[in-house]
Amino acid sequence: MNDIKAKLHALCVSYVTNRMQAAQQAIAEAQQAQSDDTKSSAGDKYETGREMAQQETNRNLAQLDEANKLMVALNTIALNSTSQKAETGSVICTNNGNFYLAISAGTLTVDGSDYIAVSPASPIGHRLKDKKPGDEFILNEKTYQIQHIF
Repeated sequence: MNDIKAKLHALCVSYVTNRMQAAQQAIAEAQQAQSDDTKSSAGDKYETGREMAQQETNRNLAQLDEANKLMVALNTIALNSTSQKAETGSVICTNNGNFYLAISAGTLTVDGSDYIAVSPASPIGHRLKDKKPGDEFILNEKTYQIQHIF
């Protein structure tokens, strides 16, 4: 069971690392475009191009900052902890799917089974938190019953 948790954690780390690399690449490209833009006789065109490149850089810096926050959240998860209630880092199996309570990273497949990585702050993450096997909750008119947690 901890093997699955470790694999899910590694997939989340890879997801965040890829987002960080993509943001860093986009920042570098926007800065390169900004420095390549030479002043022409159409000064307004030059300023518009530089401003658009700056906006792109700022947007990617925000994405990089968000990815860094996700990595910090992942680094706080204790992989060897076991609990009878759902908490950050738990794998929760329900009658309507399996969840990894960590960060929002979409569907992850480990050993042929799908797990949905969800943030504790998301609507489903909020409902899962502190639940125990046998507990139920309703979200979007769908009833979820907790089968087991590890």
